[in-house]
Amino acid sequence: MPPLTFAVLLHVLYMTFRLITAVADQCSGGTNIFTEIPENSPFGTLVSYLTFFGDRESDTIHLRLSGPDAEWFYLDGKAVRLNASEEKVLDREMLESPVLMVSFTCVEDGFSPVEYRIIVQVMNENDNKPQFRDETTLAQNISELAAVHSVLFSTQAEDADGDILMYVIDSTSADAKYFRIDLPNSGKIVLARALDFETKRHLEVIVHAVEMNTKERYNSSARIHVNVMDGDDQYPQFLPCNFLSHDGVSVCVSPVYTTNITEREIKTGPLLFLPGAIHAEDGDHELKTPLIYSILAGTDHGYFHIDNITGAITMLRPVESRIHTPIYSLSIMASQVNDAKKYTVTEVRVRVLAANSHPPHFGQAQFQAFIHQDDNTASLVLTYSGRVLFLNVVDVDFADGFNPLIHYSLKRQSNHSQLFQVTPSGLIVARTNRLHALERYTLQIIARDEESGETASTAVYVEVLRPGQADLETIDEDSSQIA
Repeated sequence: MPPLTFAVLLHVLYMTFRLITAVADQCSGGTNIFTEIPENSPFGTLVSYLTFFGDRESDTIHLRLSGPDAEWFYLDGKAVRLNASEEKVLDREMLESPVLMVSFTCVEDGFSPVEYRIIVQVMNENDNKPQFRDETTLAQNISELAAVHSVLFSTQAEDADGDILMYVIDSTSADAKYFRIDLPNSGKIVLARALDFETKRHLEVIVHAVEMNTKERYNSSARIHVNVMDGDDQYPQFLPCNFLSHDGVSVCVSPVYTTNITEREIKTGPLLFLPGAIHAEDGDHELKTPLIYSILAGTDHGYFHIDNITGAITMLRPVESRIHTPIYSLSIMASQVNDAKKYTVTEVRVRVLAANSHPPHFGQAQFQAFIHQDDNTASLVLTYSGRVLFLNVVDVDFADGFNPLIHYSLKRQSNHSQLFQVTPSGLIVARTNRLHALERYTLQIIARDEESGETASTAVYVEVLRPGQADLETIDEDSSQIA
């Protein structure tokens, strides 16, 4: 063979070997793949194309995906696609890591396997709303003594997408005026105005957590119930309170306690007072702080003693005479055991009565009287002796039998009180223009000792005479004498 021909043959053999080698090594020529895909992408979304010499349809090569994240992908020719479904959504927040790693292995008959890496970063989308860490309805117990501008509590929400959150108080909340947020992204709720357990015990406010760095501005809300707890900010109060309004505030005015004692007598046991027993309570009703009682003034003569626990007042010795001091005025203080600066003072009046051994009595069991019919609107009832009927009771506790504290009144029965009245001094007045001749009335008169409370009664029979009728023609004068 000529030399030229042999050289050409060698070249052809070399090129043929190169071609055979290139065709046989179909798994080479690829590279590792770095790519990304949005979360929530649907099934079949293209992830990447594979890069290697071979043809996916060749019977001599075999391709496979492996690794812990291989389930998320499948091969479609040289394309790697997402293997998702309605039951298996690619949710970045549910993944252990936002980066999925897959091994891609190409095996060709007669050659060593070739392995590549596919690294897929799952990109975040704003598909989660903020969520408060606790329940959306929360309860907080706050003392009414909490300082204005102090932090009361914190509300914290989380966003699974990692978005920045800010907190806003809903201005339409019923009690939004009591709260504010100084730093919007802190979630710390600050007291904006003072609390008062005695006027408002329950507050409600709504707080929103809002995304700051997203166009959607997703948000969620928490409803917070605040229970205002009683604090020691009220003074004791003597009961029963007489409430008066001052500048829109209801003020408890202490009652004046009153009682009666009798000269030269000593009462055993606690004195009984009106409008009730001496008693005070802590103005902070929920705390019910114990109180102690004391007499500030009025015990110069040593007649009275107060139990510092119960407030009961007892007599130490009798008052010999009411002449010099008919009324004793005591200043009583009730103060908190734990804070003597929180106290209240009231007045106790002890009235000394004259010794009363005999009740008042009328000299007669009944009286006879008359009135003439006429047009006068008022006339005094007369006796049949022609004198004004003057009712008088005798009280032998007095030297002259006259008790200046006797008060007369007409016992209310049928309609007599509309036609007759009795003055406090014992005169009977009739409305003569409303009376008719020949009518007869029976009046029951009550005489009451305003000091002792003892009473006496008598009956007065009143006859209505015709105008000008003689006053002696019906009854003998001697029968109408008044003792």
